[in-house]
Amino acid sequence: MLRLLGLILGTLVSQAALAQAVRAPEFDRLAGNSRIVLMPLDVELFTLTAGGMTEPQAHWTEQARGHMLASLRRREATMDTPLIELEQQDTKVAELNHLHGAVASSIALHHYLAHYELPTKEKRMDWHIGADTAWLRERTGADYALFLFMRDSYATAERKITMFLAAMLSVGLPAGIQVGYASLVDLQTGQIVWFNRLVRGTGDLREAEPAEESITALLDKFPRQ
Repeated sequence: MLRLLGLILGTLVSQAALAQAVRAPEFDRLAGNSRIVLMPLDVELFTLTAGGMTEPQAHWTEQARGHMLASLRRREATMDTPLIELEQQDTKVAELNHLHGAVASSIALHHYLAHYELPTKEKRMDWHIGADTAWLRERTGADYALFLFMRDSYATAERKITMFLAAMLSVGLPAGIQVGYASLVDLQTGQIVWFNRLVRGTGDLREAEPAEESITALLDKFPRQ
């Protein structure tokens, strides 16, 4: 997945890509009295070394997860549909979250980038999670599942020096990239009915206020009842 993310980022970072939500064909809004289960947040933060390698930062990741969850809880009060938090991170849930990350990365590549469009899709947002989701519906009583995937990286001091030296040679190097995917999955069919992606060279999930802004961007045009 890291290789696929690198391909996506390399294509998009120079375009200052912002969020752009899309919906599945014939999906307009949530059905009345719908319930949404919020999947455990799939988030990880990294430092970006001088050579461009990423190194995971567990403390930052926990900070980001807390800020994002707090933002989602505040946002629930303004949503038509309540969020059911799925806190138990068992093997089956973890596998579904991991699968979502792979599918979402494929959507970001093949739906948003014209050069990588799949002829069979005919530019339609026609994707499925790729696994049985009926068990999650039975377990939670929810109609939909909301998946959030976030990766964010920040330049080390050595990276900043490298960037400065590269700039003297008219070579631009990124300081860090924020990547986010949000998917709303119909638990009856496994179809991804709404999807949004966020790819940019700004943002900071380590602090509450900028993390709030990232969630706002990622959930832009979220469907309502």
